[in-house]
Amino acid sequence: MSEFVNVGLIGYGYAGRVLHAPLIQAIPGLRLTTVASSKGDQIRAALGDVRVCTPQELIADEHIDLVVIATPNTEHFPLAMAALEAGKHVVVDKPFTLDLAEAEKLRAAALRKDRMLTIFHNRRWESEVLAIDEVLQRGVLGRVVQFDCHMNRYRPVVRKRWREDAGPGAGLWFDLGPHMIDMALHFFGLPQQITASFAILRDGGQTDDWAHVILSYPDKRIVLEAMNLASGSLPRSILHGTQGTWVKYGLDTQEAQLQAGMSPLDPAFGIDPVPAVFYAGTGETVEYPTPRGNQLPFYEGVRDAILHHKPAPVSSRDALAVMAVLETTFRSGEQQRTLPLEFKLPQEQEWGESERSAGEKQ
Repeated sequence: MSEFVNVGLIGYGYAGRVLHAPLIQAIPGLRLTTVASSKGDQIRAALGDVRVCTPQELIADEHIDLVVIATPNTEHFPLAMAALEAGKHVVVDKPFTLDLAEAEKLRAAALRKDRMLTIFHNRRWESEVLAIDEVLQRGVLGRVVQFDCHMNRYRPVVRKRWREDAGPGAGLWFDLGPHMIDMALHFFGLPQQITASFAILRDGGQTDDWAHVILSYPDKRIVLEAMNLASGSLPRSILHGTQGTWVKYGLDTQEAQLQAGMSPLDPAFGIDPVPAVFYAGTGETVEYPTPRGNQLPFYEGVRDAILHHKPAPVSSRDALAVMAVLETTFRSGEQQRTLPLEFKLPQEQEWGESERSAGEKQ
C-alpha cells in the first residue's frame, strides 16, 4: 500500500481555506493535490502547484484517494454520496447532512463501498474540550449535575450570505449546534429528552440567530446556548457538580491563529493562556492550566485510517447521533414542546473496527 494519501478539497471558502487546507498540508502522508473551486488564482497563490477543477472532475480523478467536502451545507450529501460511489474515502465538514435520513444513506454507502467516512467535528481537539475531559477525569466536581455550553457572538449586522439567508441548512443553530451537540454527546452520551427554542432577534434577520436547547438525562441537564447579540467576556463552559463549579472563559486560539496565517506546526499553535477555574463547595478557588489545543490529530487519524485501516477519528455512528439530536431540536422548536430522543445507535462495525478487535484479541 502507498505511504501517502492524495487529497482533493471541494470548497475554498472560509472552512476550506482557513481550517482544512492548512491542517491537511501539515500532516506527513497527506498530499493536497487538487481543489475544486472557482477561486483559482487565490488557491494557487496560497497553495502553490495544485490542480483547480470542478467538483465533478475532482471526484472522477482516479488519482485522488480522499475527498474533503467544505461546501455550503446543502451540497454535503450529494457530493459525499458521489465521492463514496466513486470509491473515495470522505471527510465531510459539519453539519454532516441536512437531516438524519441523508446521514444514514451516506453511512450505508460507506459500509457498502468499504470506505472511510468521517466528519470534521474538530472542536473535540480544542483546548476547552480537552480541559473538560481533564476535569471530568480528575473527579473533583463529584457527580456532574449540569453542563452549560455557550457559543455566543456579537454580530448585530445581518450579512448577505447563505448562512444568514432563509433556506435549508442555514441559520446559527445549523452552524454552531453540531459542535455543541457533539461536545455534549462526547462527554455524556445520548439524552432522553430534548427541549429547544429558536428565535430571530436581529433587525432584518432571515433565519435563527438565537438558540436555547436543554438536553435532559436522568441525573443531569445540559444547556446549550448560541446567539449573535452577546458582547463582553462571558463564560464558554460551566460544569456544576455536587462538590463545586468549574468555569472556562476565552476562545480556543487555533482558528484565529490559522486565520492569521500561523502554521499548525508552530510551537505556539493552540496554546490557551486562560486557565479554567474551579470553585469548590468548601470556598476554595483553584486554577487549572488549560491544555494546548491541537486539531492536527483529526487529520493524522484520517491518514492512519486510510493507510493502516485504523478507526476514523470521528465515527459515522457518532455523526448519526449528532444528526438525530439536531433534527429533534428543530422539531422541538417547531412544536414548542419537549420531545423524546427516538434514536438507537447502529451496531454495524465501523471502518477499522474489525481490525482493532482482532488486534485486541491477539
